[in-house]
Amino acid sequence: MQKEENAVQEKLGPIRALVAAIGASFIYLLIRVFGRTVQPSSVPWLHGPFGSDYIGDKPYEECARNEHLTVERRATEGGLIPNFDSLWSEQFDVARVDARVRDFYEHTARYRMDVWAETVFPANLGLFLLVTTISRKVNQLNFPLRMLETAQGVDSEIVLLREPRGGIRYAGWYRRAVATGRSIYTGFYMVGRTPIDHQPAIKVVFPMPQGNATVLLRPRSSATGEFELTSDGQGFGDVGFYRIDRRHDGRWRVWHVRSLKEHFRMYVDATGTLRCDHQVRFLGFRVLNLHYRLEASTARSPAIN
Repeated sequence: MQKEENAVQEKLGPIRALVAAIGASFIYLLIRVFGRTVQPSSVPWLHGPFGSDYIGDKPYEECARNEHLTVERRATEGGLIPNFDSLWSEQFDVARVDARVRDFYEHTARYRMDVWAETVFPANLGLFLLVTTISRKVNQLNFPLRMLETAQGVDSEIVLLREPRGGIRYAGWYRRAVATGRSIYTGFYMVGRTPIDHQPAIKVVFPMPQGNATVLLRPRSSATGEFELTSDGQGFGDVGFYRIDRRHDGRWRVWHVRSLKEHFRMYVDATGTLRCDHQVRFLGFRVLNLHYRLEASTARSPAIN
């Protein structure tokens, strides 16, 4: 894609490049200070694809080569959770969730989205530095900082990574801003279980250079059919945000960032439109609010070049 090629060629100026290098070093310092060193075999619930120096949409092909999978780009069928019933537990009754929410998760490829973003002072200053330096450099997690950044739309692509027998190991969801071609999210979706309660959770892996950011989200339902996901776990091994860095000796350094919380609320409004509110908090401060309008279409939109 031409816009993806342009994003690859994007160069940071000397000041932003320096800030990006300092910021990346600071993040790795935090991982070393607050993280724990583990053998990968001791945390199977955290296993997921890692990235190379540049992200974009490369992790899908890289993961397929490493794990001997086949890749289906721009899938016209399929969703983030192929079988929504796999989330059932004694704490979460899937039958209480509105059928239109279930349809979105099982058939995400049929949906288009509009996105609005709101950043909140003072935490948005740190988010601005992160996005305009590190995110631009690796082309991953380029969160929209202003409403007009997504005014031309978001290109939403489902990528299915299949095992030799045809089963889906990962459902990739690749989203990029049409106006800039920058990757907003390069994610891998699956159902995981944490060692704290062994209940099904939605697990999302965002590849980063020589590591990843893994988010485990606990599902909740309401009597009105709303669907919620939250990462408000209390300790290591619970749902939450985990930043993983691969060491040279093959071990991992894992930082459970307990102060970073995400909350999703998906619901159907009075007009029958499916919507989602996504809130990110850090250190108790609201950082980013995203609102999605999700519309199903019977025909798949052509690729955006």
